[in-house]
Amino acid sequence: MKDIWKNKWVKFGVYGTAYLLFVIWNTNYWLLLGLPIIFDIYVTKKVHWAFWKKKGVKKQTKVVEWIDAIIFAVVAASIIRTFFFEAYTIPTSSMEKSLLVGDYLFVSKAAYGPRKPMTPIAFPFVHHSLPMTNNMVKSYVEVWERPYMRMKGYREIQNNDVVVFNFPEGDTVCLENQAPSYYQLCRDMGRENVWKRYTVVHRPVDKCENYIKRCVGVHGDSIQVIDGQLYVNGKPQKKAGEVQYRYAIMTDGTQINPRALERLGVSVDDFNQGYIQPGYYILPLTEKMAKRISTFNIVKKIERINAGNRDGSKYVFPHNSRYKWNEDNYGPIWIPEKGVTVKLTLDNLPLYKRVIGVYEQNDLKVKDSTIYINGKPADSYTFKMDYYWMMGDNRHNSLDSRFWGFVPEDHIVGKGSMIWLSIDKDKHFPKNIRFSRMFRWIN
Repeated sequence: MKDIWKNKWVKFGVYGTAYLLFVIWNTNYWLLLGLPIIFDIYVTKKVHWAFWKKKGVKKQTKVVEWIDAIIFAVVAASIIRTFFFEAYTIPTSSMEKSLLVGDYLFVSKAAYGPRKPMTPIAFPFVHHSLPMTNNMVKSYVEVWERPYMRMKGYREIQNNDVVVFNFPEGDTVCLENQAPSYYQLCRDMGRENVWKRYTVVHRPVDKCENYIKRCVGVHGDSIQVIDGQLYVNGKPQKKAGEVQYRYAIMTDGTQINPRALERLGVSVDDFNQGYIQPGYYILPLTEKMAKRISTFNIVKKIERINAGNRDGSKYVFPHNSRYKWNEDNYGPIWIPEKGVTVKLTLDNLPLYKRVIGVYEQNDLKVKDSTIYINGKPADSYTFKMDYYWMMGDNRHNSLDSRFWGFVPEDHIVGKGSMIWLSIDKDKHFPKNIRFSRMFRWIN
C-alpha cells in the first residue's frame, strides 16, 4: 500500500479528483486553473512551489519545518472554517435554557451551503477586529469585495433550527459603544448626537457581529406572539428547546435558598439581578422550573410577567407608531419570500422599508404620500431574497427579530450542530466542566 501511495500518478489522481470536486461544489470554474499547479506539484515538479524550503534538501532546518507546519495549519484551518465548520461560544443568556453561557459549539457551514467570502482580504482566524485592539481596529480591507454567493448545502433552513447569522443592524457601529445597535442609539439619542459623540464606521455583511438564535419562521411564514405564546401560520410553535420567561415570585418574606435555585438551573447572575426586595424576585424560568418553585413552602405566589397592551413601538420592530406591539404581544407579520410581490402602502411600508432600501439596495423615498423606488412611483415590490425570523429561547432576555426585524439570506452563516465543551463560569475547575452537555447535538 505504501508503494502505491509513493506513485506520483496515484497522488495526482487522489488530490486532483478531490480538488475537481471542490471546484464543482464551488461553481467557480476559474479555479480549474489550479489543476495544472497540482499536476506540477506531484508529477512534473518544474516549479519550486514551497519557496521557503531549500530545493533538493531532505532534512530541513527547524525554522523551515516550523514555517512549513504553520503555513499548512493556516491554509487547512482557513479552508475548514470557511467551507465546512467553525467553532463558536455562547457569550449571553439569550438562548437559555437550550444553550447556556459557556457552551462551546461547532457550527456547520456546509448545512445550508457555505457562503463564499464577501471580504476575502482579512487577517486569518479573527472576525471583524484585530486582536488586542478592543475591537477598534478592523481586521480586513475593503479594496476587494465580492457579491453574495452561496454554495450548495445539503438542507434548507427549517423552522426551529438553531442558526448563526450576521447581526442585521450590525452594518453600522459606534466604535466607542459597540454593544447597543447603532440604530437604537439613534432612536434614543438622535442621529446628530450619535455622530458627534462616537466614531461611526460601516461593516460589510460578513463582518457584522455573529448572533445565534432559533429560526422560528422561514420565508413565507406569518408570525404572531399573543401573551408570550408564539404562533407560526396561526398555530402554536412546535416545542423546540427549553423556552423560558420572566416570572415574578413572592414569598412570605423569607429569602429563597440560592442553592435550591442553583440546582434548578438558575445562574448566580440571574439570582443576583432578580432579587428586587425581601420576599420578591423576578427570575427567568422555564415552565417546569416555575412549577417546581411554586411547591416551595415559603412561596406564596408565582406568575409569568406579561407586557399586556403596553405600547412598545419605540423599541420593537418596525419602530413605528402605527404598530403598537411589544415583546409579548406582537404581529401578525409576514416574512418576505424571494420572487413574491407585495402591495406597498404607507401603512405596511415600515415593515419592509429596511428590506427594500438597505438589504436589497434600492433608493427608497416617500414624497407627497407617494412611494418612490429608484426614482419611480411604486405601489408594489418583488423581493430579491428570502428572509427569516429569529428569536431567542430566553424570551424576555433576547434582542431578536422582534426588536430589529428580518434576517436576510445573505446574512446566514451556518447551523448550530454540536456542543463539544461547556464551562460553568460560576464554578471552579474541575466542577465547572458540564460533562453532561459535552458532545451533544443541538436541538
